Amino acid sequence: MPLPIKIVFLGTSASSPTKERNLPSVAVEYEGSTYLFDCGEGTQRQLMQNSISPQKIKAIFITHMHGDHVIGVAGLIRTLALNKRTDPLEIFVPEGEEKKLMPLITFDKAFINYKIIIKGVRAGVAMKGRGFSVHAFKLMHSVPTYGYSFQEEGRVRFDHEKCKKLGIKGSMYSEIEKKGRIRVEGKAVSLKSVAKELKGRKIVYATDTRPTKTTSKISENAELLIHEATYADEFQELAKQRLHSTASEAAEVAKRGKAKMLIIFHMSARYKSPSALLKEARKVFKNTEAAYDGMVITL
Repeated sequence: MPLPIKIVFLGTSASSPTKERNLPSVAVEYEGSTYLFDCGEGTQRQLMQNSISPQKIKAIFITHMHGDHVIGVAGLIRTLALNKRTDPLEIFVPEGEEKKLMPLITFDKAFINYKIIIKGVRAGVAMKGRGFSVHAFKLMHSVPTYGYSFQEEGRVRFDHEKCKKLGIKGSMYSEIEKKGRIRVEGKAVSLKSVAKELKGRKIVYATDTRPTKTTSKISENAELLIHEATYADEFQELAKQRLHSTASEAAEVAKRGKAKMLIIFHMSARYKSPSALLKEARKVFKNTEAAYDGMVITL
């Protein structure tokens, strides 16, 4: 059985926090490591509130350089230094925006006793890890903005009874998986005849943005699409002006991409309750939930 992927919503508000909602950040926990998507002000405290060790953060993926998505980096990297972190920390930002991140790291000349690696991303593979990769894709906002998909690698499940009968054992498993076919006692045996290929799980994170065809395409058959829903339909013109999405537009993206589940988040502080946004989204895409701070999804 594959290990679970845990998604924790640390902040779900748009632009400014509320009493109930912190600024945007989502943590993905996978095989003992944590990957942060955006890091709004107060994210480090949200990590503590949700019992996530900041020391386990391997990388931070910033969608764009608006303050509500990035200012939390300043406090987090200093706390990591105070706690004597030694592992390097990778921070990904849209290509060309790397220098804008530096003031958050250098403004007070704090002693940072570990390596910070800032990488500019463009559409394509941003990071490749053990058993997964993170892909960046272009979004439509007022500044350079990228969404991210966390894509687990596919895996093979062998029918061990069949393999035993055919005489497959030991290193022959890795050989047939690598080559797709081997000879056993003079007889050709294909991988397809003794194993089933299982697709890896996929999580897509898209904010801040107008709905795009690219997001739908990236979200094809994703287990989870996390998409901004800043406004209800009554503010559709405002959404267009400010290059954000309404809840029903986010649902259209999920529907076109045939995602398995949609989580709407990055909701305007004007909404004390997400019920109106959720109702509009579910009219278009039934399997929709509204994020809240501390919400946990396990795949």
